[in-house]
Amino acid sequence: MPGENLTRVEAQERASLISTTSYDVKLDLTTGPETFLSETTVRFCATAGASTFIDAITRQVYSVQLNGVELDPAVVSDGVRIQLDGLAAENELTVVAEAIYTNTGEGLHRFVDPVDGEVYLYSQFEVPDSRRMFAVFEQPDLKAQFTFTVTAPAHWTVVSNSPTPQPTDAGDGKKTWSFFPTPRISSYITALIAGPYTSVHSELTSRDGRTIPLGVYARTSLAEYLDADYIFEKTRQGFAFYEEKFDYAYPFEKYDQLFVPEFNAGAMENAGAITFTETYVFRSKVTDAIKERRVVTILHELAHMWFGDLVTMKWWNDLWLNESFAEYASTLATAEATEWHEAWTTFAAMEKSWAYKQDQLPSTHPIVATINDLEDVQVNFDGITYAKGASVLKQLVAWVGQDDFLAGVGQYFKKHAHSNTELRDLLVELEATSGRDLTDWSEKWLETAGVNTLRPEIEVDADGTITSFAVLQTAAADYPTIRPHRLAIGFYNLVDGRLVRDHRIELDVDGERTDVAELIGLRRPALVLLNDDDLAYAKIRLDDDSLAVAIEHLAKIESPLARSLVWGAAWDATRDAETPATDYVRLVLGNIASETESTTIRTTLAQLGLAAGSYVAPAKQKATVETAADALWALAHEADAGSDAQFQFVKAFASLASTDAQLDTVAALRSGETTLPGLEVDTDLAWELLIAVAAGGKATRAEIDTALSADNTANGAQFAAQAAASLPSQAEKQAAWDSVFATDTAANTIVRYTGLGFQRAADKTVLASFVKPYFEALQGVWESRSYKIAEYLVAGMYPAPLANTELRDATRAWLDANKEPAALRRLVIENLAGIERALAAQERDA
Repeated sequence: MPGENLTRVEAQERASLISTTSYDVKLDLTTGPETFLSETTVRFCATAGASTFIDAITRQVYSVQLNGVELDPAVVSDGVRIQLDGLAAENELTVVAEAIYTNTGEGLHRFVDPVDGEVYLYSQFEVPDSRRMFAVFEQPDLKAQFTFTVTAPAHWTVVSNSPTPQPTDAGDGKKTWSFFPTPRISSYITALIAGPYTSVHSELTSRDGRTIPLGVYARTSLAEYLDADYIFEKTRQGFAFYEEKFDYAYPFEKYDQLFVPEFNAGAMENAGAITFTETYVFRSKVTDAIKERRVVTILHELAHMWFGDLVTMKWWNDLWLNESFAEYASTLATAEATEWHEAWTTFAAMEKSWAYKQDQLPSTHPIVATINDLEDVQVNFDGITYAKGASVLKQLVAWVGQDDFLAGVGQYFKKHAHSNTELRDLLVELEATSGRDLTDWSEKWLETAGVNTLRPEIEVDADGTITSFAVLQTAAADYPTIRPHRLAIGFYNLVDGRLVRDHRIELDVDGERTDVAELIGLRRPALVLLNDDDLAYAKIRLDDDSLAVAIEHLAKIESPLARSLVWGAAWDATRDAETPATDYVRLVLGNIASETESTTIRTTLAQLGLAAGSYVAPAKQKATVETAADALWALAHEADAGSDAQFQFVKAFASLASTDAQLDTVAALRSGETTLPGLEVDTDLAWELLIAVAAGGKATRAEIDTALSADNTANGAQFAAQAAASLPSQAEKQAAWDSVFATDTAANTIVRYTGLGFQRAADKTVLASFVKPYFEALQGVWESRSYKIAEYLVAGMYPAPLANTELRDATRAWLDANKEPAALRRLVIENLAGIERALAAQERDA
């Protein structure tokens, strides 16, 4: 029988044969630490006489009963699928099985809190993992009602999609929770979260008058850090904003938000039971960028309750409809309904830079991607599906108007509530409200890949008056589509020491050249900024005169969004090897002190590290990294006491520290011998400083163990794994390697943090010996590990810091020799693209 990788053809065939009505799922979570008992009764209609299969990843299937007839599990089940032959018009199937807890963040994840020994469970089903908890037709277009009955230890809390009922006594220290049925939803947004979670409760009134219960949950050992009141405030702001803009009341009965351990993503939009990464429970100081990101994430998941949960894509090729819309809507809500008014600047600095990077990889794809099977979709949770899609929606809104766009969205929800849709269903509603034909727009923006580059062509007379102004558009050779863009052009001049905008026009740009007649006759400004206000999705180049002004006066640009666009243009030119990386390093160090937006600082400092360590010519890298670290330490001294900038400069300094003097400073800062006004070295910052010292060879494994003993928590274990993997000797790198390749017992977050440490090498040559074993291990890893663990190993243990021709050649050789599987090849191709880009940048910088 077929395996775990469901294909689109199989899903279409199954959907043509059956329609699902309901699931009754009974779970016993008291049977031991490795497995649990799962009993599923599913009712469905079918073409009489047809054959199909149901998905069930199990350790053992005890019984299968179809329409009262017992089937032999040894014959019909292979541990992944159960074959069903001779279906009736109406069917009832009951499967009793032993299912397996995971520690990979997929399926029903089991975690033991090192603080108190308590067990915590949470489910994560997107894309194909509800089948790890119960027997299910695992595809989004087979919606049904789900009724969960759960037996668990009596002191636990149990949460699912429906409101939590009062449990009944089940004897022997157990209780049973019998949930009411859900509305019709897809299986991947069903949920179960169980354990001795601490919770805080509130409520709000929906626009239709219903009282919506609210809950916020965290592990007991983290509960003291849970700022539930603030989370409730952002939730209420989001509810009010979305219900008004969508003209549709919240579609579920309650809204719980649960912060769970060892979570792979930022959050998951389970209907009425959102799960979040625990990194959003702030036990230590975090940057303002992270605080803002949490708000965007809260509102992103809330948007999914309408776009994704109420109305769901038919198949995963329209995953972007879920994620792009939620990303756009959450940024809009953050900017307009919360105190984070510069959310679109954050979007430009982070989301768009992610999109531009992804869209220039060989693995780029149209926003509406070709998804042939589940492995295809697993690798498509990327910068195209989220950030490019949201950027394109933002441009569409600028074109059709926000009111018409949201009116169309509201009609879409009303027409397709509790159903499944395809792209055309949304476009029909947007065309009706806007009066525009979106066929050509869809073809060029959603169905083709690649990012265009826009640059101004300006001619002036002797007096500086513009005599000709045009916007030139180019496309990559492999993706030659020239697209229509709605954008603004801003003119900036120096006024009282600030670069301020004194003229703006908005226009449609199309074709390889667009002449802008209305700018003729105006005096040429100090800075011309294409795509001002960031309406369009395109890389921007500054003309030579504007670039010179921007470099000299970047910190004086008044608008945070305009500054972000200039930062982005400078970084794009560096990544594209058009300007030397050394120049970018100087630009950052000379201007970052005046930046006010936390996410812009965070993104730019990360790019500074990549430029200094990989894009600068090899002969200059060591000196450049040392200079950058010294400059960052000086910036930390000069920053306002206790400020976000000071905090970020310290963290960036530690990440680049390499000389004995720099590492001694990091160690002294951690020990308290050196202090900075207003800077508290709290638990998480102390770990970051220890990791830096370890990577520089100035700390031992014993010191790491001592730190873990003092912070014997989930976070502490992750930081300790990263610190140990950061140790620079060959033997320590080998130990890190063996801990994730030789055994498969490490939890998902430990594997991820080990990769972060492994790639940190004071002497990059220590990684050279891992090139051969890395490629020898790939196929076995892909075959034997879960998808998420395989991804962490393929990406996180790739010796990318080498960034040399030897690694490039070895990667190309593996790709030449291994034509399958496609999803694994994609990850390796993306690794290779990073090396090829670094080599091109190094050559430009030489």
